[in-house]
Amino acid sequence: MDVIILCGGLGTRLREETEFRPKPLVEIGGRPILWHIMKGLAGHGLNDFVLCLGYKSKVIKRYFLDYALANCDLTVQTQSAEAVHLQGAPLEDWHVTLAETGLETMTGARLKRVARYLEGGHFLVTYGDGVADVNLARLVEFHVRHSKVGTVTAVQPPGRFGEVELDGPRVLEFNEKPLLARGWVSGGFFAFRRSFLDRLPDGPDVVLEREPLIGLAREGQLQAHLHEGFWHCMDNSRDYQYLNDLWDRGAAPWDTWTAPRLRSAA
Repeated sequence: MDVIILCGGLGTRLREETEFRPKPLVEIGGRPILWHIMKGLAGHGLNDFVLCLGYKSKVIKRYFLDYALANCDLTVQTQSAEAVHLQGAPLEDWHVTLAETGLETMTGARLKRVARYLEGGHFLVTYGDGVADVNLARLVEFHVRHSKVGTVTAVQPPGRFGEVELDGPRVLEFNEKPLLARGWVSGGFFAFRRSFLDRLPDGPDVVLEREPLIGLAREGQLQAHLHEGFWHCMDNSRDYQYLNDLWDRGAAPWDTWTAPRLRSAA
């Protein structure tokens, strides 16, 4: 099943990191958040990616063009016509299509523009700035089983502020990172039947999260896959620091591909 990753946004709320690179290449533990997302997907056998590019697309293209060089040992023979020999290959076996979808194109329009690269009757969609320990195999199984057009992963992220429960002036309970009191929100891991693409009109202003998904919900064609585990989006500098701290401490819940003791020792 192909996975579309939306990588074209400007990342304005993380400007200190995105002025010279696109948000998906902002690093957690020395690796782009995009790499973390793709490693998690590949751990479930999802190795075919279509990246919807926009802001600073050339930087993302260069990252993948140089991927093998950056992750292998090299032997250089200075007087040879074939000067560089790669010693070994990267562990990742990914098929990555890098598609130019426009600088100011909205999310739904980006999906429409990469339809020609998709194979099969279903596809996944996610964003290039959020990490989670979602069981994607279960998501796919749930999506195919219920036979509706779309599935959204619903999550309960921690609140931004400490929650205080009061009885008059007396504090009954203090919770530093409560779940949102109003319940579930979109976690950004979607599964769709290919027919969903026919619902997307042409034009650059189609926002996936507005009429396309609102319309599916009203027609009873959108189901929710509930995820009660970890989910976090790198939305601002506080999120950047939080995710890097988790990684540095060997406590990153989204790292489902590496035994923590091995990464801690690396």
